[in-house]
Amino acid sequence: MDRNTITGLILIFVILFAFSYLNKPSEKDLEVLRLKNDSIALAEKAKVKEITKQAELSTIQPGISKIDSSNVQNELTNLYGVFAVAAKGEEKFVTLENNLIKVVLSNKGGKIYSVELKDYKRFNGKPLILFDGEENRFGLNFFSQNKSIQTDQFFFQPSVKESLVTVNETKVPKGKEGRENYNNDNPGDSKSVSMRLDAGNNVFIEYVYTLKNNSYLVDFDIKTSGLKKVAGANSEFVNFLWSINMPRQEKMSKFGENNQSTIFYKFDKDVVDKLSPAKSESKSLSTKVKWVGFKQQFFSSVLIADQAFQNAQVSTKKRELDSSYVAEMTADLTIPLDAGGSENFPAKFYFGPNQYNILNQFDLGMEEQLSLGWTVIGWVNKYIVIPAFDFLHRYIGNFGLIILLLTIYIKLLTLVFTYKSYISQAKMRILKPEIEEIQKKFPEDKKLESQQAVMAFYKKAGVNPMGGCLPMVLQMPILIAMFYFFPISIELRQQSFLWATDLSSFDSIANLPFTIPFYGNHVSLFCLLMTVTNILYVKYNNEMTGATQQMPGMKTMMYLMPVMFLFIFNSYAAGLSLYYFLSLVFTFVQMFIFKKLVNEDAIHAQIKAKQKMPVTKSKFQARLEEMTKQKALADKKRR
Repeated sequence: MDRNTITGLILIFVILFAFSYLNKPSEKDLEVLRLKNDSIALAEKAKVKEITKQAELSTIQPGISKIDSSNVQNELTNLYGVFAVAAKGEEKFVTLENNLIKVVLSNKGGKIYSVELKDYKRFNGKPLILFDGEENRFGLNFFSQNKSIQTDQFFFQPSVKESLVTVNETKVPKGKEGRENYNNDNPGDSKSVSMRLDAGNNVFIEYVYTLKNNSYLVDFDIKTSGLKKVAGANSEFVNFLWSINMPRQEKMSKFGENNQSTIFYKFDKDVVDKLSPAKSESKSLSTKVKWVGFKQQFFSSVLIADQAFQNAQVSTKKRELDSSYVAEMTADLTIPLDAGGSENFPAKFYFGPNQYNILNQFDLGMEEQLSLGWTVIGWVNKYIVIPAFDFLHRYIGNFGLIILLLTIYIKLLTLVFTYKSYISQAKMRILKPEIEEIQKKFPEDKKLESQQAVMAFYKKAGVNPMGGCLPMVLQMPILIAMFYFFPISIELRQQSFLWATDLSSFDSIANLPFTIPFYGNHVSLFCLLMTVTNILYVKYNNEMTGATQQMPGMKTMMYLMPVMFLFIFNSYAAGLSLYYFLSLVFTFVQMFIFKKLVNEDAIHAQIKAKQKMPVTKSKFQARLEEMTKQKALADKKRR
């Protein structure tokens, strides 16, 4: 092959590549095509219903002309081509069940019709169904012989005759439910059910569902054969559409299920991202996608590819005012076809709770669906709060007691910081009379000089006026971490304590006949207790430190913060308000103990002794003074 031939081939390749790129449909074009296909499919579906309805009526009602079955079949063939043979049938169900979940399969579409989590209930006590029936669209979409084929319209043939397939259960210890490491050491039974759509001539589509004992995972293998024969030689992929109208599992709350339900997705070998949980949204994912999850507050339905989907289109439609449904969630995923039109595309479904340790065990990033907080806050939850909470939960069943012990645990972790903060405040309190004497020496128009004199006095006494703030700042990540932890802790769901019937939601002791802006239409007693205790703590702290006398403008702000928290936390999880209330109570106890143990006279004596000692300059300060001196000498020489 000479150089000219090679150059020509390269130019041809470049031209073809440029042509295909320039003629690539835009996202808007793809969306229009999807809408067009959906409209065609709906029209065809309505036409099939009308044809079959007339055929049925003609056989049972006199006076209606009998429709030739061959004409019906011809109509269906015109609509569906080789798949027309599967367009008619009777819907039947097969239930695949283990100790944790109940998966109902329908031969219509060969799809997962509904999923029930057996260990959980909805807020009203009814069985917890993740999705059910016609509210669930599920299947492959492609063109065959210029006809739009959506497999959820056809009747598949199940591989079993029985209507119930049960995975033999083995006894699972408490806390090991759904744990894959336990299952690996104690392999149990598994059962499979396949649904096949046969078009003849070795052309078929088959879904194989496999469920193991003690697992929230359902293996989902998509097998196709000969699709190139009917879809066309240029067909390189098919689309898998999964759309569910998510039933409401929790009672309505602006900070609960409505605010935490959305679609999460993970790019292949890349980051986890999500659609906005606050609004309806649609997004095109143009690169490979590892998994897509339909997430609610405490439960998720996740489709995981063993390899990856080529790309995806995901969307949510929020239904905030709907008492029955939270949102409609849709994922349109692209699956590649090989050259022969045959494909075995292995995948899995996860149908289960949003529990950190369960999601984390798969090493797929699914635990990132839990909002544990940004960076440091997330680390505090992952490595301090969650391990302690799980340990207590392993041995204690009362969650009010667990929160109490968790509060004590956190207080012990921060004891050193709290003590240092108290000592710093004690020093400021002791020096307060002397500070006031210094300030009296300066008139009102000499505030800067007064401040400099006060700072010089602090320095000579060896007291840092900000010493009480730093320990408090170091405790802030834990306080913020608890704010994230409690609302997403499924362990608290439907767990009662005292008057609260559900620690994962607000505790209402009274429903108001009206709605107060930013507050709501109910009264949360734990939130009230937290607010009152917080106000008392602010009052006590101000009296101890006298801070508001030095900065009177801060007094209003200090008392305003607890009132703001009253409005913020009234609709938050009762467990969170309970924790903050107990935390404030223990802070009072700590302050009382510190006051008894700390000898303020001894501290005052130490400060006096420090004042008599010469002020030791730091190395930095000495270097700075030396540099200033050298600069002054250099300036003098230049003059």
